[in-house]
Amino acid sequence: MGAVIRLDTHVVAWLHAGLVERLSPAAVDAIEACDLVISPMVELELSYLCEIGRLSVPGGDIVADLGHRIGLRRSKLPMATVVAAASAMSWTRDPFDRVIAGDSVAAACPLLTKDDHLHLNVPAVIW
Repeated sequence: MGAVIRLDTHVVAWLHAGLVERLSPAAVDAIEACDLVISPMVELELSYLCEIGRLSVPGGDIVADLGHRIGLRRSKLPMATVVAAASAMSWTRDPFDRVIAGDSVAAACPLLTKDDHLHLNVPAVIW
């Protein structure tokens, strides 16, 4: 390994649920070839989705499970660095997308996402 990619929330949820058929071939290749990192905001968004009934497992449990199964880890970038990058992203008012994208940009790592809005606005995106 060595190369690092950041994962968007839906990718983490799909990996946890075993829904790999939802991933593109390029996404699967990247997941198999790279170190996998998430913004802590992904874990928070997963918890939010559990709270509103869209997921049945809390974010912390999903992240812990994938940490054991596939080596998923949380970004260690300082929040101030992430916020500085995210502050320039006036293309969205979604705080989850903004911080997740900011973490990816601040780390100079590609973001693995299916989200078309992120594809249009984040410099390095894989799908």
